[in-house]
Amino acid sequence: HLDKLEAEGLLESEYARLGGRRGPGAGRPAKLYRRSAREISVSLPDREYELAGQLMADAIDGAAATGDSVIDTLYRLATIRGRSIGQEAAAIQGEPDSPRAALSMAAAALTRHGYEPRDVGGRVVLVNCPFHRLAQTHTQLVCGMNHALISGLTSALEPHCPIAGLEPGSGRCCVVLRSGSPVTT
Repeated sequence: HLDKLEAEGLLESEYARLGGRRGPGAGRPAKLYRRSAREISVSLPDREYELAGQLMADAIDGAAATGDSVIDTLYRLATIRGRSIGQEAAAIQGEPDSPRAALSMAAAALTRHGYEPRDVGGRVVLVNCPFHRLAQTHTQLVCGMNHALISGLTSALEPHCPIAGLEPGSGRCCVVLRSGSPVTT
């Protein structure tokens, strides 16, 4: 089993003689294992605490540099990050041709980030919050960041941008998505 973990990059090994004996008759060197320097994280259900931490650290740095509010900076950066996620989805799948297609694209992108979207009566409910533990203790801050992130994602799905609304509920994400109307210029 250790060799399989080594093959996956989770362990590293080396051979060494553990006893003081050397030369003929000293026996085969022992294979010694140690954890690799590679970082892994496993969470069930999916969590995105690293994303939250990165956004918050960037917001603090940005606010310190500009004098803007940390919260305003956090929401702005979350919107930008969400828009980037939405643009990646649109680049892969193409521009959505209907409000329903845009909603489906948003749900697929959110699935990749652990939200577990479910269609419930024409709206998409996100049954998992990737920031759950943080949202329990810092609800307004984290749910606001999350709403900005998802709103940024949906804004990239023009011309049929889904609408991300704050609708807190027990045991799920605070954001719910609905089909949007076509954006006209």
